[in-house]
Amino acid sequence: MNPMKSPIETLRERLDHVHPLSDPAWNACVGYLQVRNWYPRKLIFAAGDQDRSVYFIVDGIARYYYIDADGRERNKSITGVGGALCSMDTAINGNPSPFFAEAITDLQTVAIGYATLLELSDAFGDWAIVVRRLLERLILKKERRESDFLMLSARQRYEKFLAEFGNDATRIPLRQVAMYLGITDVALSRIRRDMGMINS
Repeated sequence: MNPMKSPIETLRERLDHVHPLSDPAWNACVGYLQVRNWYPRKLIFAAGDQDRSVYFIVDGIARYYYIDADGRERNKSITGVGGALCSMDTAINGNPSPFFAEAITDLQTVAIGYATLLELSDAFGDWAIVVRRLLERLILKKERRESDFLMLSARQRYEKFLAEFGNDATRIPLRQVAMYLGITDVALSRIRRDMGMINS
């Protein structure tokens, strides 16, 4: 994030890349925005919570994860700047979230209620386009992740992860990366060794 810009200014800049918001459309939302800072391993929301907010990430990296019946964590997704955190079932239907959202690094978010986003969409065409495109991105990301698990090898998934996160990949603990890829820590170490990323 540009240190000369506030989190809210940064959010507007990023949303304008999705679709430019007119000043009246943007000004209508500003009073509803809440800036929050989270430290690593801090929960944004937990499984069972009914938090109906959307947390736009303006700095840092976070993850979604499940805890299975044996108490093991399973990463659902990792997302960074430009992404958002939200349980859609909670936001839309009011049901308890089935998963957790947690900061991996120091994290800064700008939150707004999902119901407020819908009201803004009804009132302003610009917001309707922004919300639709954000939902489309979410659907496409989920579709591509499912395809990756079915069609790509573990090494190919790791290479794609590195390409997606770039320099931020080094900020994510390898244990979290392995869970995200659906492989063990040992398997990830083997892949990294084969790629020449660590010494034999």
